[in-house]
Amino acid sequence: MMRLALAEARRAAARGEVPVGAVVARQGQVLARAHNLRETARDPTAHAEVLALREAARMAGSWRLEDATVYVTLEPCPMCAGALWLARVARLVYGATDERAGAAGTLYDIVRDPRLNHRVATAGGLLAEEARALLRGFFAGLRREGEA
Repeated sequence: MMRLALAEARRAAARGEVPVGAVVARQGQVLARAHNLRETARDPTAHAEVLALREAARMAGSWRLEDATVYVTLEPCPMCAGALWLARVARLVYGATDERAGAAGTLYDIVRDPRLNHRVATAGGLLAEEARALLRGFFAGLRREGEA
């Protein structure tokens, strides 16, 4: 599933979007997959996780995704972590940590906050180097373009 999320991240990069991809799966079956579309959609909420959750809820016929696992190439930001919590996602698996905005244990821990009524089981670091390399390459390319 994380390899599918990485493929989505590559699709994002090919469109000039920050390369983050997400997959929502249930019982080993893909419900939805998406990648960042903030620039394309001109929508600050068009993060891979949010787009994948929307499609998964549509496919499942319910906003409650209690038996779903979300695979994402980068640790979710606060908005996306909140969306995972609101969707009652059972499990989150992410690749690279996000030192600047990670909300699944790095900067914040929204998905496992004991004060909330639902906690998302979380595992990070799956194919992290591959996910990190995509992000580094993308931002290095932007810096090179800025120098030209």
